[in-house]
Amino acid sequence: MKNLIIIVSSIIIAFGFNCFLVPHSILSSGISGIAILLGIITPFDTGILNFALNLPIVILGYFKLGRMITINTLICVISLSFFLYVIPTDPITDNILLSSIFGGIIGGLGVGIILKYSGTSGGLDIIAIIVSRASNISVGMLLTAMNGVIVLISGAIFNWEIALYTLLSIYFTGKMVDTIYTNHEKLTMQIVTTQGELIRKALLDTIYRGVTITDGYGGYTLEQKQILMMVVTRYETIQIKQIVRKHDNNAFINIFETVEVDGKFARN
Repeated sequence: MKNLIIIVSSIIIAFGFNCFLVPHSILSSGISGIAILLGIITPFDTGILNFALNLPIVILGYFKLGRMITINTLICVISLSFFLYVIPTDPITDNILLSSIFGGIIGGLGVGIILKYSGTSGGLDIIAIIVSRASNISVGMLLTAMNGVIVLISGAIFNWEIALYTLLSIYFTGKMVDTIYTNHEKLTMQIVTTQGELIRKALLDTIYRGVTITDGYGGYTLEQKQILMMVVTRYETIQIKQIVRKHDNNAFINIFETVEVDGKFARN
């Protein structure tokens, strides 16, 4: 099922590229953007260039991100290269502004889904994930920043008007990626319960996170309670809530956004 989602997402990305960006010489983000650029100025096909440029970075991803994400990335790179080759580069609209916006949004939609299902579209996605795991910067923000060089290349080779459209497209791609892929977001969970020990053991057996526990009591009932505090990623909150409800259906759970984490926090 996951492989099918990655393949469908690759079709979405290729559609956004070939039907909105490429016909107007607008570059996409990442290595795919470099492939589009080289495909425009050389006789080589964009799909073939995309595969050749991504291969060494995928090998880097194997050592830094692990086997599963590398396999999923290979599936994406191969399928994306194939669909870039077979989907005609026919513009949906002659309006370059609409093409920049919708090309960026559609491409970001596909990339975001792939990232959510433990894959990447190759290229700068891999580098962005590696850097994001070592910092508090979102993947979409990193992609937008790193792709500034593509804007400069676009402006130097074509013209600065095209470069600005490229920047607009990259911006919408990054925003869409961050909308879908929220693994970088940190949340603090406070769990007020009378079953603190049972929940503590269950959480430590299931979730790779530390738990801080303090004693308290109800202000109205004066009943003794335990307060468990954890900093987690957004994806982990659903599983944690299920664990808590299994042991204490009356537990009070407070979740709020964490602006910054300074200290030991596992990002893998």
